[in-house]
Amino acid sequence: MGRIIGIDYGRKRMGIAVTDPLKIFASPLKSISPDGFDDFINAFLKTDEIEAFVVGYPVQLNNKPSDSVKYIDPFIRKLGKRFPGIPVHLADERFTSRIAFQSMIDGGVGKKGRRDKGMVDRISAAIILQSFLDAGKKSNSEQ
Repeated sequence: MGRIIGIDYGRKRMGIAVTDPLKIFASPLKSISPDGFDDFINAFLKTDEIEAFVVGYPVQLNNKPSDSVKYIDPFIRKLGKRFPGIPVHLADERFTSRIAFQSMIDGGVGKKGRRDKGMVDRISAAIILQSFLDAGKKSNSEQ
């Protein structure tokens, strides 16, 4: 059994989060440039298995995809082709950056720390991944 990787994709930076081995909770892992994703995954696979990817998918309030999907869709296709045996799930990423920023404030991160956009991306990835995990637990408990 592998871990699940959460991805908050951005053109400049990607936030990466990972589950614990039991897939109960998500933790922020790191921020990387999109160009560094392949190297990151290759290094990760040397020590851990990946069971699935969860990619934050931007939708508008009317549930239609936002304009930024034109950048994310090619990444998702590439991910599916490179790792055909690993499912790629899409998760609504509405408001995750705002929630991440607020959680930094609530957690006592100072102004200087809150300027670290990479930290916001990592926390956003963890929020996306934790929401996915929680949705799975909810649907399993309803069966």
